[in-house]
Amino acid sequence: MKKILFAFAALAIISCNDEKSTEGNLHITGNIKGLKQGTLYIQRIADTSLVSIDTIQIKGDSKFESHIHIDSPEMLYLFVDRGETNSIDNNLMFFAEPGVMTIDTNLDKFFADAKITGSKNQKLYEDYKKIMARFTEKDLEITEQKLRAFQFNRDAPIDTDAKSNELLKKRYLVSINFAMNNKDHEIAPFIALSEVYNANIKYLDTINNSLTPKVAGSKYGKMLNKFIADRKKAEQ
Repeated sequence: MKKILFAFAALAIISCNDEKSTEGNLHITGNIKGLKQGTLYIQRIADTSLVSIDTIQIKGDSKFESHIHIDSPEMLYLFVDRGETNSIDNNLMFFAEPGVMTIDTNLDKFFADAKITGSKNQKLYEDYKKIMARFTEKDLEITEQKLRAFQFNRDAPIDTDAKSNELLKKRYLVSINFAMNNKDHEIAPFIALSEVYNANIKYLDTINNSLTPKVAGSKYGKMLNKFIADRKKAEQ
C-alpha cells in the first residue's frame, strides 16, 4: 500500500467527488456475509490519499450494489466501516474495469476470503500476487536467518546480503516480464508504477514502449509516461 502511494505521489491524479451516482459504466454487486449494519466506501487514490467515490449504507441486508463511472481500468478499494474498533482487515483492493463486477466475501475474513469476478485485470493482478508471494516467503526466510543470528549474538551467514540482493533483482525482473507479457492490459503500467518505479529507467522505458495504444492512453498508461519523463528530467 505504501509503495503504491509513494509511486503516485509525484503524479497528478484525476480528482473526484463523493456524489453517489445511479448511472455509470461500472456496476458492482456484492455480498458481505455477516455484515448486518455498517457503511461501505468505494475509494480511489487521489493526490496520494484515499477518497470516497461512493458510500453504501448496510442495514440488515449484507448485499450491496454500486454504479460508478471510471474513465479506464484502475485500482479501487472497498472499505468497510464496521461501526466498532477498526480491524486491519477492513480494506480490499480490486482492479476495476467498466462492465459488471461481483465482490463476495465475509465479515470475518473480509480480505482473505474475497472472490472478485468480472475484471480481466483483477485476475491478472491475483496471478501476479501469487507469483510475488513466493518471493515474499524466501525474503522472510532470509530475514529469519538474520534475526536468529542477532538473537544468539552471532554473525549471519556471509552470503545473506548477497542472497537478499539477488532475490530483489529476480523480483524486479519477474515483475518487468509480467508487465511486458501483459502489455495489452492496464495491469502492465500499474505494476511499473507500483512495484518497479525505482528500477533502471531503461526497464520502465521498455514497458512503456511495449504498451498497446489502448493501454498507453489509459489512466495508468498516461501516468507511467509522465512518471518516466519526470524521472528523466530529474536525473539529467
